[in-house]
Amino acid sequence: MVQSKAPDVATYLAELPDERRAALTRLRELCLAELPGFTEVMAHGMPVYERDGVGEIAFASQKQYVSFYLLRSDVRAAFDDRLSAHDMGKGCLRFRNPAEIDFDLVRDLLRATASGDGAVIC
Repeated sequence: MVQSKAPDVATYLAELPDERRAALTRLRELCLAELPGFTEVMAHGMPVYERDGVGEIAFASQKQYVSFYLLRSDVRAAFDDRLSAHDMGKGCLRFRNPAEIDFDLVRDLLRATASGDGAVIC
């Protein structure tokens, strides 16, 4: 599933294959817990977490991996050492095996995102 037409995140998660649903549900739970003041929306066919109408975090079930979009350049720079061990694009952390998602790293990235207001990459 690259771009879902789901109207909300609950429907998005319900559409996922069983082998990915638990991991992406956990990502959602972390986002909701660690991003106070953010709004959960569906945008570009995936769950996005916005502050003041600007998406700063997103995640998606892609064909070959689970994507976690970290859209703040300051947070990315602050975690460069920890992110270097992972498959990372410009703003996308890729987990090829949902069972191996580093939820501790994700939680720390979410907390850093929530605590500041740096520039968004794209």
